[in-house]
Amino acid sequence: MEWYDWAILLADVLAVPAILLGFGWRFMKRPPQDIDGAYGYRTPMSMKNRDTWEFAHQVCGRVWWRAGWILLALSAALLAWMQTRPGGGQTNWLLGILAALGEAAALLLTIIPVERALKKTFDQNGTRR
Repeated sequence: MEWYDWAILLADVLAVPAILLGFGWRFMKRPPQDIDGAYGYRTPMSMKNRDTWEFAHQVCGRVWWRAGWILLALSAALLAWMQTRPGGGQTNWLLGILAALGEAAALLLTIIPVERALKKTFDQNGTRR
């Protein structure tokens, strides 16, 4: 593969871990101020009130931070393995696409622990238990 192919593949495979790490850090340190803002962890339960909003971002930030490091390590290992394989340019692209899809699925799965923590800590109206 040419250097520019590797650069595109690298950006493709490392984009999700970088986003998870960046927003995970941001949400842990300074969650979005506006509940109706343009970004943030926005589910019906997280948007009940200020308390649920801040709690959801603390939990989401920690989950994303950890998931980002795990995905970064796995992605780096995959890229290193792909670099040592002889030939296989099209196979490397396929592996890169599959890795990006797996990372996107992992990003969606992070909703589960955050919603569980919200349901464990708050009742249906957003009041702490």
